[in-house]
Amino acid sequence: MSTSVSPDLRRIWRGVRVPLALLLLVFLTGLVLLLSRGDQTTGALEPGSYEPQGARALAKLLGAEGVDVRAAHTFDEASGSLGNATLLVTRPDLVPPGKLAELRDRSAHVVLVAPGPETLFGLLPGVHPAGTGEVRALGPDCTVGAAVAAGEATMGGLRYRTTDPGARSCYRDGGNGTLVQVGDGHGTVTLLGTPAPLTNDRIADQGNAALTMRLLGQHPRLVWYLPSADDPALGVDKKSITDLIPVGWRFGAIQAGIAVLLLALWRTRRLGPVVAEPLPVVVRAAETAEGRARLYRRGGAAGHAGETLREASRARLRSVLGLPADAEVAALVESVSARSGRGGAEVGAVLYGPPPADDAALVRLADELDRLENEVERL
Repeated sequence: MSTSVSPDLRRIWRGVRVPLALLLLVFLTGLVLLLSRGDQTTGALEPGSYEPQGARALAKLLGAEGVDVRAAHTFDEASGSLGNATLLVTRPDLVPPGKLAELRDRSAHVVLVAPGPETLFGLLPGVHPAGTGEVRALGPDCTVGAAVAAGEATMGGLRYRTTDPGARSCYRDGGNGTLVQVGDGHGTVTLLGTPAPLTNDRIADQGNAALTMRLLGQHPRLVWYLPSADDPALGVDKKSITDLIPVGWRFGAIQAGIAVLLLALWRTRRLGPVVAEPLPVVVRAAETAEGRARLYRRGGAAGHAGETLREASRARLRSVLGLPADAEVAALVESVSARSGRGGAEVGAVLYGPPPADDAALVRLADELDRLENEVERL
C-alpha cells in the first residue's frame, strides 16, 4: 500500500474555488454593465456616439430641425442615400479621389473634414494645403452665410490656400482659411480644417452649433459618411506591405540573406566530430539515497518510504527465490515462508503490512526486512 503526497481533487478544488468565484463575479458584472448600456455607437464623429469626440449632440439638433440624418459606414451605403442631400465625409483621405468625385457629382453640398493634399489634388485642384495651426476661437472674416451668421467659432487645424477665384476662405489663420467653400457646376464643396466644431465636447462653444447646423442642414437629408479602411469598395488603391518597401531595400535584404547563407555553409564545414566529455560532477549512490531519505523525512512521508523499502525487498527476494517479477502476492509469501521457516501471516505482515506511522516504526520495518532477507539468503 502506497501513501501519495500529491494533492487530490478535493484539495485542488479548495485552492481554486475562491479565484474562480472572483473571476465569475467580474465576468457577470461586466456582462450586466454591457447589457445595461444597450446598443450604443462609439467612435470619433459618430452621429450616435455620446463620447466627447462623438457627434450625437449635433445629430440630435439637426434631427430636431427636420433634417433626416443617415449614417453610412460604407461607400455603397453613402452612394445609395444621395440625391438632393448634403454629404458629410469625416475621413475623406480614405476615399480614392475618383470615388469621392463620384459622390460629389451626386450631392447638392459636400462637407469634407480635414482633407489632405492627395484628396485636394483630385477633387479641388485650386485649393492647396498651407500647413497647420492651433485649434482655437477664430472670427469668420468672410462672406459665407453660415460663417457670418455663426460669428466666432472653434476653428483652426489644417489651413488652405486657394487660387480658385470662386473660392471663399473663412476663419483665417496666418492669412489662410481653415474653412474654404468652393462652388462650381458640380455643387458646393466646403472644407473644414478641424472636426472640433462637430464634436460633443465643443458643440456648445462659441458659434459652433450655429455654424455646423447651417452647413449641414441646408437640405432635407444629410448623409453622414464615415469611411473605414476595411470597406471593400475602397480597396482598389490598397497596397501590400511589399509594395511599400523601396526597391533598393528589397535587393539589399536579398543580398544580406545570401551572405548569411554562405556564411552558415562556410562555418558548417569547419565543425569537427562530436566529442564525448566526462560528466562535470559524479554523485555517489549513497549520497543520492541519503538525500532522498532526507526529503522523505522532511515531508513526513514515513509510509511512502516504508513502501519503497518493501518494494525493494520484494524485488530482491523474487530474484533469490527464482520467481518472476510479476509473481502474485500469495506465491511470494509462500516461498519466503517455506525458505525462512516463518509463518505465512508473519511474512505477509512484514512484506505487505500497513505503512509505518512514524520514523521509529520505519526503522523497525527496515530491520525486519533486513532480517527476513538474511534468513532467506542463508538457506
